[in-house]
Amino acid sequence: MHIDLIRSGSKSLPHQISETLSQRISSGLLQQGVRLPSVRSLATALRVSQVTVSKAYDVLEKRGLIYCRQGKGCFVADPEHTRCQEDGHWQDVYDDYLPRAQLWRNFDYSEVKYPFHIAAIHSELLPLKNIGDSFASLVTQQPELMATYGNFQGDLELRGIMRDHLKTRGIALTSSDVMITSGTQQGIDLVARTFVGPGDTVYLEAPSYTGAIDVFAGRGAEMIFVPTDGEGMRVDILTRMCDQRPPKLIYTIPTFQNPSGVTMSIARRQRLLELARSYRCLIVEDDPFSDLYFHAPPPPTIKSMDSEGHVVYMKSFSKVIAPGCRIACVAAGGNILSRLIAAKSASDLGSPLLTQRAVLPFIADKYETYAAQLRVTLRGRMEKAAKLLKLYAPPGVKYILPEGGLNLWLELPASPDIGRLHELAEQESISFLPGDVCYSAETPSRHIRLCYSQMNETDMEEGLRLFLRLLGRFLQMGG
Repeated sequence: MHIDLIRSGSKSLPHQISETLSQRISSGLLQQGVRLPSVRSLATALRVSQVTVSKAYDVLEKRGLIYCRQGKGCFVADPEHTRCQEDGHWQDVYDDYLPRAQLWRNFDYSEVKYPFHIAAIHSELLPLKNIGDSFASLVTQQPELMATYGNFQGDLELRGIMRDHLKTRGIALTSSDVMITSGTQQGIDLVARTFVGPGDTVYLEAPSYTGAIDVFAGRGAEMIFVPTDGEGMRVDILTRMCDQRPPKLIYTIPTFQNPSGVTMSIARRQRLLELARSYRCLIVEDDPFSDLYFHAPPPPTIKSMDSEGHVVYMKSFSKVIAPGCRIACVAAGGNILSRLIAAKSASDLGSPLLTQRAVLPFIADKYETYAAQLRVTLRGRMEKAAKLLKLYAPPGVKYILPEGGLNLWLELPASPDIGRLHELAEQESISFLPGDVCYSAETPSRHIRLCYSQMNETDMEEGLRLFLRLLGRFLQMGG
């Protein structure tokens, strides 16, 4: 079993081992009944002492994540009963390099009636017919597109449309500064594979986007989470942290942050950029939701203030118009972007040309009008969800209504067993995103994320009412 250990890091080696294994268990990479490597073999593989591995296994056993039997070994426990079978039919662990895969698990609830767990927009609100007609026209009139590799950097005309779009947001670019990716998830992965290696320090907001955490964990980075408040990432705390561990990269979702919904103030955006200049590090500015504001437009992007090329900016379009199309753009300076293009060419030989051409007319001619209408609709959804929270949220549950985006971030009182709440919700055909997956540390989160735009309006209201009543009963029973 491969685990990237940061021997000069701030966390002890037993802590790193137990943390990685617990993340593999919680994200389903290590399933119930899987036999873990012996203490001796794992110590040899990781080049650590057997005492180090024993300490890590002891921590996991005390947390009920594994179960050890003298002479038989240690196994992943039954999460409900914290015990293992003893029939001898165990799966063996094959070597892999995945430290966690929470994003994969987050999408694994497709059968529930009330899917609050995915930050997405219901199909009835998306321009699917318009884009579908574009696909159909291209397939019948230009079928040769299906036999053509696209440019590794992306279709030139679409890049021009993206450039013009970003220009209206204050980001001055040329088409050569833009790359098309298969969603921002690919963009994050390309940046990580190009610029982040084992032991490099990556700072993120606490909490942060699960998919980004998975990517940076996969690179063996030392992730450090920075507290947030109503103005976003605490840049003052980040500054002190950087004095101890200089950053290689800072990842942020400054506008309607996922999962918390908080927006970073303009003063902090400026200070964050100054910090990147001081340490000559990269900022990855992930921007999936800035067009989905409910009142006033959000502050200018960090990229719009960047004159020295410290910011890699990522803008998702597929999330807002058609998630299945997987279209986003990455904007960066020439030297940085050229390396990202090289990484992309090795990854997928370029995003599908047919898909790029299909979404191009809509983004060019109809996107702005559509986005304005969508903002009104989503604001109405959020306000309906807010009324239900006011009526049915149990005492002690805290939340701040977002100024845009798709999510509500709830803080539960005390230290509830959110895993148990998740099981009870599933029995009612309800899903939500546990806050634990938005961190990498072992400290349990008291938060949950609910998306109010994934269902039609009737199901959203009915499901949220049912969930809040369930939450009330759960907390009354002591969680």
